[in-house]
Amino acid sequence: MYARRQRSPWVPRLLVGLVVLFVGVWFGGHPSWLPGPVRSAFVSPSSNDKLVNQVLGLIQNDYYRKVPRSQLVNQGLAAAVASLDDPYSHYYDPTAYHAFQNVDDPHLSGIGVDIKLQSQGLLVEDVFNSSPAAKAGLVPGDVIVAVGSTSLANRSEDFSAASLIKGRAGTKVTLTILRGRHRRVVSMRRADIVVPVAASRILNYHGAKLGYVQLTSFTQGSGDEVRQQVQSVLKKGAKGLILDLRENGGGLLEEAVNVASIFIPNGTIVSTDGRAQPREVYMAKGDAIATSQPMVVLVDSGTASAAEIVTGALKDRGRATVVGTHTYGKGVFQEIEQLTNGGALDFTVGEYFTPDGQNLGGGGVKRGPGIQPTVYAYTKLTAKTDNALTAAERTVAAKLQ
Repeated sequence: MYARRQRSPWVPRLLVGLVVLFVGVWFGGHPSWLPGPVRSAFVSPSSNDKLVNQVLGLIQNDYYRKVPRSQLVNQGLAAAVASLDDPYSHYYDPTAYHAFQNVDDPHLSGIGVDIKLQSQGLLVEDVFNSSPAAKAGLVPGDVIVAVGSTSLANRSEDFSAASLIKGRAGTKVTLTILRGRHRRVVSMRRADIVVPVAASRILNYHGAKLGYVQLTSFTQGSGDEVRQQVQSVLKKGAKGLILDLRENGGGLLEEAVNVASIFIPNGTIVSTDGRAQPREVYMAKGDAIATSQPMVVLVDSGTASAAEIVTGALKDRGRATVVGTHTYGKGVFQEIEQLTNGGALDFTVGEYFTPDGQNLGGGGVKRGPGIQPTVYAYTKLTAKTDNALTAAERTVAAKLQ
């Protein structure tokens, strides 16, 4: 989950900071104007900086083979972030950051699948209707094990594997697909794919008309999309609602607040706290639908971060019954800071808490118990019947009686 950094509005401190910055920049560019000891304080690197530059210089100049300095810097920064032992913090070099940005871009050139990284390759979790993947016969449960002659086994980052599949619309891509024990090779042409973030439909459960709304990620504008889908099913006569957040890995904190505000009219949605920023409480924004509308939120172990914030708010505020399995258990949020080399630092900056004050993690960046469902229901990925959805329908329909 990602949040925008909040800056202090304290004007005097800001003015002093600007003056100090100006003086530092000026004397940094005119060191000859300064006395010797003061000049050293302004312009001399620290002992740690000297040490790093010394090691980089020795490797660059004297190592038995040539190693680009940029490669040393990128790998060194990645190792520094990895030493935090934080699964949610990453250093992205410029190439990797570009690929990362494309992952969250809803307008992509690709084949039209949702995927999840596993040891064999990329597990297909969903196939978009009328996409190149659908036309080639891919189904959920297939595993993409190779792109062309490149194996996807044991990849450390799913976006790097996925980037091999993406490409300019109209270009050809060849995939090796594993379905059970059967392996086959398929070719297809990439197309411009608009990834559906929110979708809805009407379900009929023993005569009860229910509105089903699915949200796959919390990207910019997803709150407005969910609101449109909710209004659509209500206009079609839905008497109860199911919000499906299964396999929703989260996204923007602001959009989590927007989504929760569709169903919660007032009060606390979530609070956050971090070492470098003050505790902040996010409140419902108003204009919610009628709270008399019965509701279920459907979750699983892939429901994480911003999706857990929405689930926690709906549960703590008594607005919805939670159906499914326990959620992922992430209790921290990140910020992405772009760096001067075109890369980025994606790092943990704070923790979040549900309205009842619960942190869903396991302490710091450890994975925790998540949210436990009120009604337990599980569906295997390869199952023909969605047992969890059936349980959700039964639960919300019972509220109508």
